[in-house]
Amino acid sequence: MTHELKKILQHYAIAKAGDKKTVLATVVALEGSSYRRPGVSMLIVEGGQMIGAVSGGCVEKEILHQAQSVFQDGKAKVMTYDGRYRLGCEGILYILIEPFEPSEIWMQEFQNALANRTNFTTKTFYTKDDLTCSEKFGTAYFFSNDAFLTVSPNFDVQSALADADISFFENELKPCFRLVIVGSEHDAVELCVAASFLGWEVTVIASPKDPKTIENFPGANALLHSSPETLDVTHFDSGSAVVLMTHSYVTDLKFLLALKDIRFDYLGLLGPSKRREKLLGEFIEHAPEVEEAFFTNIHGPAELNLGAETAQEIAVSIVAEILSVIRKQDGLPLKMRKGRIHSQAE
Repeated sequence: MTHELKKILQHYAIAKAGDKKTVLATVVALEGSSYRRPGVSMLIVEGGQMIGAVSGGCVEKEILHQAQSVFQDGKAKVMTYDGRYRLGCEGILYILIEPFEPSEIWMQEFQNALANRTNFTTKTFYTKDDLTCSEKFGTAYFFSNDAFLTVSPNFDVQSALADADISFFENELKPCFRLVIVGSEHDAVELCVAASFLGWEVTVIASPKDPKTIENFPGANALLHSSPETLDVTHFDSGSAVVLMTHSYVTDLKFLLALKDIRFDYLGLLGPSKRREKLLGEFIEHAPEVEEAFFTNIHGPAELNLGAETAQEIAVSIVAEILSVIRKQDGLPLKMRKGRIHSQAE
C-alpha cells in the first residue's frame, strides 16, 4: 500500500498547486468479502477526479458523492456501503472520508521513510455509525515510536484516544518492494516495465561500458553502471528480489558471488535447469562457506509456467512468480482453492 500512498501524494501536490481541495477515503472495516481489504485508500480531488480505488469500481461513485460534504465543511465522516444488495462483492464496507492536507513536516517524514526504507504505522479512528461526522475521526501517522502526525487539520487525536466508543484500525506500511534487475538487454527493459506497473521500486544494474541511461528503462527508480567487483551491496536489503539476466554465464556467476551475503526474498536465474545446476555448482566451489539458507529462495528457471514466449510475457511470468513467493502462495488457480481467498491473518 505504500506505493499507492506515493501516488496519492503525487496527485495531491498537483491539486495543491491548482488550489484544489483533496479528501482521503480509507476502508477501515469490512464484514464479509470485498475486492480490497481494510487499509486501502483513495484520493478525491475537488472537481471529481479520483486517484486510486478502494474496490473494483462499484463503490467509488458513492464515495465521490459523500465526499462533497467533507469538501464543504471540512468534517470527516464515515459512510457504509452494503454490497449484499448490489452487484459485486457480498460485503459491507465502512469507509472514512477525511480532509487530506498533509503538512510539510508530514511530507518530509514520509519521504524520509521512503528513502530509508523504514516501516511506519497508521491508526485510523472511526465508528460504524453511517454518515456520522466527528472531529474524533481521522488518521494518525506514526513515523516514529512516539510522535504522530495527521493529514486532517480538524482531527482531534487526543480526544479520539480518550473516547472508548471510538474504534481504530491500525495498519503497518512497509517499504515499497524492490526489484533489482542485473542486466540491461531488451528483456530487462520489459521486466522493469512490468515490475514498476505493480508499484515496485526497480533498480537496474548495467555494465560500466553500457551507454544506456535511465530513460531507456521506463519505470526504473535507479540505474547503476557497475561490475560485480565494484558493486556496492549496501544499496540492497533482504526485503527485495533480484533477477540475474545478463545473458552471460560468467557475469551471472560473478554477481551471484557478489550478492552471497544478502538474503533476498527471491533470487531468480534465467536459463534452463541444466544451466542453474552448473552455475550453483561452480558457485559452491568458489564460496563453500555460504549457508544453505542462501539457496532456499533461488528460483531457476525464473518465472511461473504460464507458457510465456515473448519478452513481455516472460516478464509477466517472472513478476507473477516473485509475487507468489513473497506472498507465500502456491500460484495455483483460485478455483482450486477452497474457502476464503484471503485468510483473516492475511
